[in-house]
Amino acid sequence: MFLLVIILTMLLSIYASWKVSSNYRKYSQVRASSGMTGAEVAQRILDLNNIRDVSIHSAQGELVDHYDPSNRRLVLSEANYYGQSVAALGVAAHECGHAIQHQQLYAPLQWRMAAVGITTMAGTIIPIVGFAGMLFMPKLAIPVLAVAFGIVMVFQLVTLPVEFDATARAKKILLATGAVTPGAEFDAMNKVLSAAALTYVAAFLSALAQFAHYAFLLLGQRREEE
Repeated sequence: MFLLVIILTMLLSIYASWKVSSNYRKYSQVRASSGMTGAEVAQRILDLNNIRDVSIHSAQGELVDHYDPSNRRLVLSEANYYGQSVAALGVAAHECGHAIQHQQLYAPLQWRMAAVGITTMAGTIIPIVGFAGMLFMPKLAIPVLAVAFGIVMVFQLVTLPVEFDATARAKKILLATGAVTPGAEFDAMNKVLSAAALTYVAAFLSALAQFAHYAFLLLGQRREEE
């Protein structure tokens, strides 16, 4: 049963990644009628929300876009920084959504920021304990892995409202500013952002499946000891 769940979550992750790449490449060819670039949209959104301490940067690579709250940096891939497509504007607005969340002290974003350190530690422990621990010290490895995957699972769970909220903000802002027009442009941008949201759902389900597996192993271990 566990193997089936893992296979299903892996297939969902693969599908989500393919969907994002497919939609992004398709709609990065659809130019927005506003003629604005991703960088220009991002700057306008920051200005409209009185965010003056966030800088906008371009980076090489595809879909490397992110908001760095620690350094107050909004990073866009070169294609989205300079691009005028509905996909570029959607991605730029989504990352601005995170900057707005940060400014407004949006609770789920604050929780995620606070959990980055311990989640990184858990992610480092998992492959080490999973390989050597399960082979030589399974009784110790199982509770460690249950806790580690539990941390990752909670982090992915908190990530869901953060990403969904940023996407919702992006859609409203792009329509309100006229950067993307209602109808075909909005629908195309919506498909790109909706596909991206699916990747976070897949990541959460994968972490949940792993956590459930080791949690059940831990329960079985304790019953054997009783």
